[in-house]
Amino acid sequence: MARLHPGTLPSLPADVAKPRYDREALQAGIVHLGVGAFHRAHLAVVNEAALHASGDLRWGTVGVSLRAADTRDALMSQSGLYTLALRDAADDGSPREALQVVGNLLDVLVAPEDPQAVLERLAHPDTRIVTLTITEKGYHHDPATGALRLDDADIAHDLAHPEAPRTMAGFVVHALNLRRGCGLPPVTLLSCDNLPANGDTLRGIVLAFAQQVDGALHGWIDAHCSFPNSMVDRIVPRTTDADRERISVRLGAEDAWPVIGEPFLEWVVEDRFAHGRPDWAAGGARFVEHAEPFERLKLRMVNGSHSALAYLGAMAGFRTVDSAMAEPALRNFIDALMREEIAPTLPAMQGLDLDSYRARLLQRFSNPALQHQTKQIAMDGSQKLPQRLLGTVRDRLAAKQPIDRLALAVAAWIHYLRGADETGATHDIQDPLADALAQRLVQADAAPSIQERVAFFAEFAPVFGELGGEPRFVATVARHLGVLETHGVLGTLAVFDTTAGG
Repeated sequence: MARLHPGTLPSLPADVAKPRYDREALQAGIVHLGVGAFHRAHLAVVNEAALHASGDLRWGTVGVSLRAADTRDALMSQSGLYTLALRDAADDGSPREALQVVGNLLDVLVAPEDPQAVLERLAHPDTRIVTLTITEKGYHHDPATGALRLDDADIAHDLAHPEAPRTMAGFVVHALNLRRGCGLPPVTLLSCDNLPANGDTLRGIVLAFAQQVDGALHGWIDAHCSFPNSMVDRIVPRTTDADRERISVRLGAEDAWPVIGEPFLEWVVEDRFAHGRPDWAAGGARFVEHAEPFERLKLRMVNGSHSALAYLGAMAGFRTVDSAMAEPALRNFIDALMREEIAPTLPAMQGLDLDSYRARLLQRFSNPALQHQTKQIAMDGSQKLPQRLLGTVRDRLAAKQPIDRLALAVAAWIHYLRGADETGATHDIQDPLADALAQRLVQADAAPSIQERVAFFAEFAPVFGELGGEPRFVATVARHLGVLETHGVLGTLAVFDTTAGG
């Protein structure tokens, strides 16, 4: 089978959407850091629609991998082309799939191989926007406070080696210094990661790093670059070998790395751009003055409930999200978590029916065609929980409202950190703080009671901040963790109402 590349586009099946613009004329106006599956199934697809709608060819993309070469190796032999497969279920429950070949990815750079090439691309006159999907851990910040960790070894390296950075902050700040020195215009730095006030968080990290480099550079960035907040939403499972084979057969051409997504897509962006932007509204983006209400809605309702479902489902032995949702006790718990504990913390939003939003979210989680693995969502819990669950806990505590369902989700994460589910199957703890968390658990196990165990564990400030000193939080998590360890997930849910009360 021939490899997917520009020469195979005319022979693709008629029902496969493909680029309709002149790829040879595309300029690289966007540099994207973290060119993974989510970027290729979300931002790049919106950008593709903008190119089709506007004909403005200044907005091609150069991707940057900050770690591995696998995406570059797979896609550049295809001239950057790849397939997006949108999957859902037909009325009879059978999976269905719509394919689109996306063409606006012009190149992929691998930072560890050639950091100078990345710096030069970020400082290139054509570059106007730098977008990021580097996950929470890529910010090298304290998840509880959002502050840059100047004691981080990679951050210290980047401050000492401006010619060969390793981190997002190092690449961005040193490249901005190059732009400033060459008299080039500023850029927009647009975070699309699941962080509260992600643009403001990014701005704080960049400025903190810049201050260590040069006070004048700090002032230039502060005065001229923009950092819009944004909210992104689309479920993007990990691509499997079966996906590659199925999609290649449909194409009649081998695609080394297609991406999978649900049909739903949302992108809310503050319209603050330093040097122009594409017509992303043509691809479904919504430009707003303030993104914070949308961010909070998504982080708490979508991401918070997703993490709760992942930890509970994984520990009960459910491999995929839809199989966990097919268990009535788990579905009912997630529904009640959103309705009773998360929704009351959200601001009123014009035109938003929270009951309808919740119902649609339950439907999205139940999509059997995605096969979204619980262990994929369970990764990097130390970076995710502060945004997804603990902010909601703080609001509920301040309002003197119950936190039982939220506390059970936190207890499920602690339970998951043991590394084995209730069937005896083991799982790796993929988390940048995995070693520190494992050490904390061992030390906590020496405490004489579960209350004292949880109290010690919750004193881990990088995750919990001041919550470790909240007696009601500690007591409620401890109570539910004790039931989980004794009765398991489904047993806990069966007696949940009788053990609640925090």
